[in-house]
Amino acid sequence: MARHDEQPEDLYTAPITLPGAAGTDGEDTDLEVPEISYDEQRYPARPRRLRPRDQFRGGSVRRNMTDPRTANGSNPSYVEWLVRQSMLKDADVLARQLSGQPAMWRNPYARPDARRAISTTDVWFTAYPISLITRPGQSFLAALGDDRLWSVFERIGITAIHTGPVKRAGGITDWRETPSVDGHFDRISTSIDPAFGTEEEFRTLCDVADAHGGSVIDDIVPGHTGKGADFRLAEMGFKDYPGIYHMVEIPPEDWHLLPDVPEGYDSVNLDSANEHELAERGYIIGAMQRVIFYTPGVKETNWSATAPVIGPDGATRRWVYLHYFKQGQPSINWLDPTFAGMRLVIGDALHSLGELGTSALRLDANGFLGVEKSAEGLPAWSEGHPLSHAANHIIAGMVRKVGGFTFQELNLTIEDIRDTGAVGADLSYDFIGRPGYHHALATGQTEFLRLALTSSLELGVAPVQLVHGMQNHDELTYELVHWATRHGDDVYRFRGRDITGSELAEEIRADLTEHLTGTADYNRVFTQNGIACTTTSLIAASRGIARLDDIADADVPGIRDAHLLLCAYNAWQPGVFALSGWDLVGMLTVPADEVADLLGAGDTRWIERGAHDLLDADPTATRSASGMPRGRALYGALPTQLDDPESFASRLSGILDLRREHGIATASQVDIPEVAHAGMLVLVHRLDEGDPHADAAMQVTVLNFSPEPTEGTVRSEQLVPRSEVYDAASGETIGRVDDLQSFSVSLPGYGAKFLVLRAPEPLED
Repeated sequence: MARHDEQPEDLYTAPITLPGAAGTDGEDTDLEVPEISYDEQRYPARPRRLRPRDQFRGGSVRRNMTDPRTANGSNPSYVEWLVRQSMLKDADVLARQLSGQPAMWRNPYARPDARRAISTTDVWFTAYPISLITRPGQSFLAALGDDRLWSVFERIGITAIHTGPVKRAGGITDWRETPSVDGHFDRISTSIDPAFGTEEEFRTLCDVADAHGGSVIDDIVPGHTGKGADFRLAEMGFKDYPGIYHMVEIPPEDWHLLPDVPEGYDSVNLDSANEHELAERGYIIGAMQRVIFYTPGVKETNWSATAPVIGPDGATRRWVYLHYFKQGQPSINWLDPTFAGMRLVIGDALHSLGELGTSALRLDANGFLGVEKSAEGLPAWSEGHPLSHAANHIIAGMVRKVGGFTFQELNLTIEDIRDTGAVGADLSYDFIGRPGYHHALATGQTEFLRLALTSSLELGVAPVQLVHGMQNHDELTYELVHWATRHGDDVYRFRGRDITGSELAEEIRADLTEHLTGTADYNRVFTQNGIACTTTSLIAASRGIARLDDIADADVPGIRDAHLLLCAYNAWQPGVFALSGWDLVGMLTVPADEVADLLGAGDTRWIERGAHDLLDADPTATRSASGMPRGRALYGALPTQLDDPESFASRLSGILDLRREHGIATASQVDIPEVAHAGMLVLVHRLDEGDPHADAAMQVTVLNFSPEPTEGTVRSEQLVPRSEVYDAASGETIGRVDDLQSFSVSLPGYGAKFLVLRAPEPLED
């Protein structure tokens, strides 16, 4: 996309010349005396400085004598440079290029369509740019576009790469860029970060993926940006830029209400007293429903105050701005009269889909797009706000309009996921079952997982609408928002007793913390959000291994079997299946002392983001090109794994073959029956591609989350008596459904079976 060759917007208004503005000095005494003017008639005693003509004085260009190196609003060159860097400027250019084109009307866009999205691609590899080890001198994007990698993915059954955020992120201070504060989810530009490659390499990646029948998925962040050019221009009060953000200008007479900003910082977080005082005076709407990433002394509220900033008009301003996440991630305002925030986000989306060639976009932090003052004494309304639904409808509709699809990362209640998905994103990340299956593995009991899955079906979120993920760059999330907030007072039956939703959430969190961090020295709690771990380190802790160095080669088969069980759980149900490089190579967490500088700010997730080498591209590398230390991989590089039929990757390929052969990705989940053994889970599906009237076979996924062998009975009203039950992996018949609509099954420890039912022959008269 042409960016830097665009002419900058006019920064100042040219001097105004009025007709008849030449003054008279009384020399021409013969001039005819004009009639009395309107101004003299209407305002005979009005001071000259208040008369309309005199108000134009001082409105021309200010001739500032500024050092060209000055990095503030008094330097027109600096302001112009920021404008050229800004996402809003790029968005305006893109919009003009696409507006009125016939391609904008060729695709349906009104309603989400999960099965259409899944038919495009149903098994995703989720990359994390800073953690991939590449060949020396090879960029991250060039590595992802390597034909060898796609050949390996094709053998395994992976059909898409989710690149993760690869556009420039972080901030701008003076004339220099500053690093990302949140793994490149604090975007400041539509251009590719040179640390990851070039736009041409991104386009090549899309071409190679297409040649292997695959797709590429990118990210947009509709909830916030970093502190880049757009935010710096907003601080200056320049044109539409303040309209991008939830930011309020505080007049100088009330600056005493704001905390001082220490030298070397550009803003400081408000404490609860500052927040309350500013809310009482009507400047901000006050406390939110929760403080994400709450850390005493670092982030105690969702509001921060800027240092004084001089603008192009010569005025010095201080602002208070909203940030749901870190201080360097100012929140976007989706209902400002300029609609600048909306324009910025849509422009970023169109750039990825049109300029780069991606097929889909992840919507990060898209559940926090509306905020409103609540009744006196209550926190402001932010989560589940109708504006979020409306904004998501606009984003997802625009993406569908140009032929793509979206999925959302929305960690809210099941109802919020349902309502947002009804008009917005085509798919949602599975925050419903994910903590449940982690809890099942950690405890060997599936009761909470079954409760979560049945609640989802009852409330209208089917698994086909979800992206069932293994590890990604985030923590094992255990906020359990559904149970802890909206359903906090509801009563559930759990472990033989009645318990409220909030008590249930607390008990599940306690279980996970105890089993995964109680004795294990390699997993860590991450704020109030969850636990920093990898899938393999979670399994190791569940198996009672206390120290990272204690994980021996003899432990690998048991860890691998449990890992494949989790893959089968996620892959053998409707929806998308996603896994990461850390999963594929069996990565353990990185020792804390190797990332001590990154942990200093309290973000323990860095221990789970170790560098890994998928293709054995650089066996001697101890770090990725971005500097992440290499972690210990239990399974090894993919080409070597695929030469071993018992390896993780080879057996994963078999799991995905069954998934694709029987069309489970677009099937309908019809039952999650009670089980005879605490560690067993049964999922019943119709292989109907979403058509309830189709003559479709029944499929049953049976899983054992316990390390011990088990036998049990599968019973469901959805099963047809006398149907033959056969194991799709072995081809063997294991029994028939009896007249009580049940059959028996046995499973090894961490076992998984993909069972298909053949309908009985009609009885003769």
